[in-house]
Amino acid sequence: MAVREITGKHVLIGFVAAFGIIIGVNILLAVSAIRSFPGLEVRNGYIASQSFDTRRAAQQALGWELQAGVTDGTLYLAFTDAAGQPVRPARIEASVGRPTEDADDTLPTLTWAGERFEAPVALGKGKWILRLNAYAEDGTLFHQRRELVIDRG
Repeated sequence: MAVREITGKHVLIGFVAAFGIIIGVNILLAVSAIRSFPGLEVRNGYIASQSFDTRRAAQQALGWELQAGVTDGTLYLAFTDAAGQPVRPARIEASVGRPTEDADDTLPTLTWAGERFEAPVALGKGKWILRLNAYAEDGTLFHQRRELVIDRG
């Protein structure tokens, strides 16, 4: 039985094939990551930072607290003031989506249910992000970004 000898040509082919696979997989993963989540929260972070302290102080002056969650397919948002009394913002905008992609983003239709806002939502199991803008009567913005974890699907 003849023993086959490994030549430089064989080593080169193995080397190129191994690194070709590694580079190909890295490119595939990078393209997939960029397509599924652009990573932008704001268009220009510097400009957004210029008014951050002012917006934060105005929000804190409202004295509002937010309790948010999902129970039995219903998203609820309950606002209270510094005295613990329910607050009904003049206007409210909310979106719920996955933290890693925007394909599952939804804009729930919130309705006032006496002491809180509610909306039916069909969220699968896992982590979700609630992005909320609520406006006081005087136009002051109350902005929150909250994690929601759904244990049952």
